Amino acid sequence: MKISIGNDHAGPDYKQAVVKMLEERGHHITNHGTNTFDSVDYPDFAHKVGHDIDIGSSHIGIVICGSAQGVSMTVNKYQNVRGAVCWTSEIASLSREHNNANVICIPARFTSILQSVAMVETFLDTDFSGGRHATRVDKIACS
Repeated sequence: MKISIGNDHAGPDYKQAVVKMLEERGHHITNHGTNTFDSVDYPDFAHKVGHDIDIGSSHIGIVICGSAQGVSMTVNKYQNVRGAVCWTSEIASLSREHNNANVICIPARFTSILQSVAMVETFLDTDFSGGRHATRVDKIACS
């Protein structure tokens, strides 16, 4: 699977752990995030992930910042993106199963690295249930 990941200065260590797990699972990763803790602007990275999902060059996106709110707001500007702020594996599962989310937004200041890796694993391993949820998801986009 092709996966795009982006992060600001709150998440280089989170990204490193997530990417390691993803590579071990055989996924192709596009890294749009910073690799340092020097202050950067989260939209610069989130826009790149949102664009990748919007045009279909990646199947799944992962964005990481301190609260996940800023990266979520940014990726959700794209028509074909459904980004979900997740802080537990259960929320990651439900966001895929019920909302067909294609970007997981991780709050680095409110989750541990181990929790974040587990959430991404759950996000990838959960399928959209369709049915009544598909009708709702079809109403999300603005066109």
